[in-house]
Amino acid sequence: MMKLPNFLVAGFEKCGTTSVYNYLNQHPQIFMSPVKEPNFLERDWENFAQTKESRIDTIEKYQNLFVNVTDDHLAVGEISPNLLFHYQSSIPRIQQYVPNAKIIVILRDPVQRAYSDYLMQIRDEISSNTPTLTDQIKYSATKSYTLTKGLYYTPVKSFLEAFGSNNFKVCLYDDLVKNSTTFIQDIYKYLDVDSDFVPDMSKKSQVAQVPRSRSINQLLKTSNPVRNIIASALRIIMPLELRQKIRSTLVNLNSQGKNAQPLSEAEIYALSQYYDDDVLKLQNLIQRDLTNWTSMKK
Repeated sequence: MMKLPNFLVAGFEKCGTTSVYNYLNQHPQIFMSPVKEPNFLERDWENFAQTKESRIDTIEKYQNLFVNVTDDHLAVGEISPNLLFHYQSSIPRIQQYVPNAKIIVILRDPVQRAYSDYLMQIRDEISSNTPTLTDQIKYSATKSYTLTKGLYYTPVKSFLEAFGSNNFKVCLYDDLVKNSTTFIQDIYKYLDVDSDFVPDMSKKSQVAQVPRSRSINQLLKTSNPVRNIIASALRIIMPLELRQKIRSTLVNLNSQGKNAQPLSEAEIYALSQYYDDDVLKLQNLIQRDLTNWTSMKK
């Protein structure tokens, strides 16, 4: 009989899900989808006009992710950080395909989450004209995914109502940073696997960086005539693996720590005020002290 997940990590982006995936994947009693973010349960892909070969957009493709599950795997799971954000479409799909799955979400101070998301957009050249977080608050707060992904209350409340508190666990990124071992062992316990297991945590995931030169970063990361000419020439004389290594080296040489582009005190305060009402409602909902996430910090 084909197995499907009995647990999901459903949110959020920039909240430590890459590290958590690695820690879960190391546990001998846990099977993790080899595709880190399959996103199949996120929305009704079957009715999308455009299809992509790489997209997990059918139940058959989704099932194939778990063909190697064995009887030794007591917990079978996957991580799709946007499930919580797209709660209106994901909840009915979860109820349809994996109705008994335990659901885990990881929440981070929304100001820091937005800041990390913003840095990622700049690093990956997602837009050639990414507005500052201050401008996003002033002019397009309701349209900015960077900001609205930090409004946790309604998605969390919707998931709680749909699946109940026994099958829905809220974790805080603060706890992951404070003590990663305790954090992940608490999740192991929730999943009914050996909670004494200690994963290798020496490898750090996705350290935030920003480019030294935006122009060089655009040249290296976006499709453009100069890059295409160079790539075509190198393709003749150099194997793919070496080309990728050279490009990665150049990207790293043009990168610097996020401290080179810090949030100002004014930006932190403005973002905190933007999230205040949502954080206070969330605090009451999950019964955790989130005062340090607000503009009324202790």
